[in-house]
Amino acid sequence: MTYKRFSIFLACFALSIIFLGAKSTETAAGHPVEGKLEAFIGEPKIDLKKIINGNRFPNVVVAVDGSVLAVWNGVIVKRSEDGGDTWGPEISVGKGFMGGGVTVNELNGEIFAFVETHHPPADLTVYKSKDHGKSWKPLEVEIKPDSKGNAPSMHMNDHGITLRHGKHAGRLLRPSRYYAGKNHSSKWPQHYTNAIYSDDGGKTWQTSEPFPANGTGEATVAELSDGRVYYNSRRHWAEEGANPLRRWTAWSDDGGATWKDLAICEVLPDGPQNTQYGCMAGLTRLPVEGRDILLYSNCDSPGGRKLGTVWGSFDGGKTWPIKRLAANGGFAYSSMTSGRPGTKTEGWVYLNFEAGGSWMARFNLSWLLKGKKTGDGEVPDWVSR
Repeated sequence: MTYKRFSIFLACFALSIIFLGAKSTETAAGHPVEGKLEAFIGEPKIDLKKIINGNRFPNVVVAVDGSVLAVWNGVIVKRSEDGGDTWGPEISVGKGFMGGGVTVNELNGEIFAFVETHHPPADLTVYKSKDHGKSWKPLEVEIKPDSKGNAPSMHMNDHGITLRHGKHAGRLLRPSRYYAGKNHSSKWPQHYTNAIYSDDGGKTWQTSEPFPANGTGEATVAELSDGRVYYNSRRHWAEEGANPLRRWTAWSDDGGATWKDLAICEVLPDGPQNTQYGCMAGLTRLPVEGRDILLYSNCDSPGGRKLGTVWGSFDGGKTWPIKRLAANGGFAYSSMTSGRPGTKTEGWVYLNFEAGGSWMARFNLSWLLKGKKTGDGEVPDWVSR
């Protein structure tokens, strides 16, 4: 090998190592994407307030500048610029039906909202905000079908994320689903969840391989510190022998393009336990560098959509050793996100849920740590109490 070729080889090798180990360290606002555990630890805190009347279908995200956006029914946004102490007026995104999956692009601060004309299958309009949710404009995008030729629906999933670790850092990823015709019980065995992802800032979106279990819908995703993606899904139908009352989970090691290691999480309920219909849940990973603290929200009820509860995992979803009741009354669909380091939201977790309108719970990790043990593993010693 000549010196020139050897030099080129070394340069390419070095670039590949950098690329494979890449990660996003700052948002477009100049704040770190991940911080320290201590921000979420301290005096246990929780508060609860109603912020929007009527309707349903929640999402909640934190913009890169620290503004909290409560998205409701797909067409209404309320913003808080002080970490959730106060909330501004209602802002209209556009006409339609809630699509869920609101996604913040951490690289440039843009926010995407997905609005369908009616209950899917339906026409979709994607809206984009360049000012942290203050105003919205429709955007022309291309969303490609999955490997089966099926177009994904955006209807009701938890928020999307920007990947921060590994070779797919910067990718936008949000859960989606396939409707096999109308939402009728006869069609549920043909439904499945998936995800859409974009590597060009939201102009074009690819659709992942189908989630490896039919009958699923309304999913959540979280990226772990090693770049893997954790997928947690509701189900409307379960094949014979599968527990129809608990959540389906799977993993991706290619940035959300494919899914593997399908399992049922026997600890996490999928809505009220007197029905096999499930309920949309919230999921977030705390932005703590080098740790995989996941929080999950849903009903913890033997019957009826009530008793909203938060579960905690400290090993990226392998075990869920602790839970705590957050809302004692009605509690239906929910969405959950974490505050951003360097902003007024740092150290807070935001839980937006349905209970005769849009309610927002705001709490820290210390509040959850005062909860009940589930018997599924232990809270590790490195978590301060």
